[in-house]
Amino acid sequence: MSFPLQLVSCRAAHNFHSRDSSFINGVFIKTTTTRKKKQLKVLAMSSDNSMLKMNLNEYMVTLQKPLGIRFGLSLDGRIFVHALKRGSNAEKSRIIMVGDTLKKTSYSSGGSFTEIKNFGDAQEMLTEETGSFSLVLERPFSPFPIHELHQLSDLDILFNRGRMPVATWNKALLASTLQTTEGGGNSGFVVFSSKFLASPGLKFLNDQNGHVDSGLQKNILSSPVSQLVCIFSEKEPGDGEWAHGSFPLEEYIKALERSKGELYYNHSLGMRYSKGITAVLNFQCGVEAENWGINSKSINESCQRLNILMINYPIKDGDSFDMRKRLPFSVGLLLRLLKKNHRVFVTCTTGFDRSPACVIAYLHWMTDTPLHAAHNFVTGLHTCKPDRPAIAWATWDLIAMVESSRHDGPATHALTFVWNGHNEGEDVCLVGDFTGNWKEPIKATHKGGARCEVEIRLPQGKYYYKYIINGNWRHSTSSPTERDERGNINNVIMIGDTASVRPTIQPQQKDANLIKVIERPLTENERFMLAKAARCIAFSVCPIRLVPK
Repeated sequence: MSFPLQLVSCRAAHNFHSRDSSFINGVFIKTTTTRKKKQLKVLAMSSDNSMLKMNLNEYMVTLQKPLGIRFGLSLDGRIFVHALKRGSNAEKSRIIMVGDTLKKTSYSSGGSFTEIKNFGDAQEMLTEETGSFSLVLERPFSPFPIHELHQLSDLDILFNRGRMPVATWNKALLASTLQTTEGGGNSGFVVFSSKFLASPGLKFLNDQNGHVDSGLQKNILSSPVSQLVCIFSEKEPGDGEWAHGSFPLEEYIKALERSKGELYYNHSLGMRYSKGITAVLNFQCGVEAENWGINSKSINESCQRLNILMINYPIKDGDSFDMRKRLPFSVGLLLRLLKKNHRVFVTCTTGFDRSPACVIAYLHWMTDTPLHAAHNFVTGLHTCKPDRPAIAWATWDLIAMVESSRHDGPATHALTFVWNGHNEGEDVCLVGDFTGNWKEPIKATHKGGARCEVEIRLPQGKYYYKYIINGNWRHSTSSPTERDERGNINNVIMIGDTASVRPTIQPQQKDANLIKVIERPLTENERFMLAKAARCIAFSVCPIRLVPK
């Protein structure tokens, strides 16, 4: 059997692999290293002669440990990529995607592949701490619904997690690690975690439970993702951030452009809510409408013909910072429309993030509803995953509008000050105008190598600080600096920002420090300032100006 093979460029092929050789659909790619440069040799073989046979939608990748992959075991017995750790070897490979099914694995030194049928087959790969593994994964033919993973709560992955023991003598129900040797007698097992069951065992257990669903959300379509039994990963030192394939915005837009013709928009799902609508508040960007095949001009003309007020205020999809900066104005638009007795349809492209976030922020800011109560109310009515931290960030930005200087109240943000030195074992302390006016240094904690961290909570505002390294006062070159009135160079950090009617989205300064927003109940004074600031934004512009002409 022969097939045509087209190679775009050796450089493009090499970007998908970090090892010396790989097999991709019967194509053997091998690199040879010289002192001057690295050359890439590509050899094509028919599938009959290749050492490893794969389907057209399967691929192989070789990664060093730790892999940085969190796997999910679904009720249908499939082991798939649930999340990737940021900065991990898996993410750097630029080929592994959330939703890919793990089919085979091989320890590089061994060469033979093990077919992955259940959790037990994957244990060898997970327990090995060093070396490299070759993984054969299967890419789904249709786009994997990553947004469904965001919806899953802890209750959705508690399926028999130590809650219900399973006792059986049927070896067909058990994972490979629990299989007894031939002639070892008729052994029985009591299993307290369903991940040790094979696919027939999972089906049997689900049948016994009567196909139980969580039932936490009503009036929603059934999830296309099979119920999760558990999620698991290798043991890795230190903490990390897991993501379901969160790419930079530029790559997200390019991915939408590449997927033209594969995505579809079901307009009928939104029409069920359209009765009695007198105004539409739309957060969709132009590039989304183009990629999803939505005729915005036709929709605007229809709204004008039916006397429906159409307000377009684009917010970038998946961009938490853009959401934070534009949310106050969005909520102001919604308030103005409701004050005019409009029945408003709030929408974006999927209704998954931007539109529910606007409604939650409206309830929180304008009706004095606690953020957690507003979030639970909206997510209980509609399947969505609004950007809750962005709402909390925007809340403090609004409060900063009516404050003269630093926030006078409890801490609003959690900070991690990071010092990356040159030598291990340095004595590092943090000192600033927030440490007893430079008089009470805070000793840093060593995090490995020359990295030291100090965790502290502060109200929003502008702060100056330095580090004391082995008794010497120094500033960090990895964080912003300013010169004071005496000519001293200090590090400076600005916690929070001030909300604006017309926000300017400027590139954020590079800073080694980490800032996370704190979501907590507001004090009475904070609630008053929030209500005042939100209404100042709302009544500063007329929504009619945003209506398409």
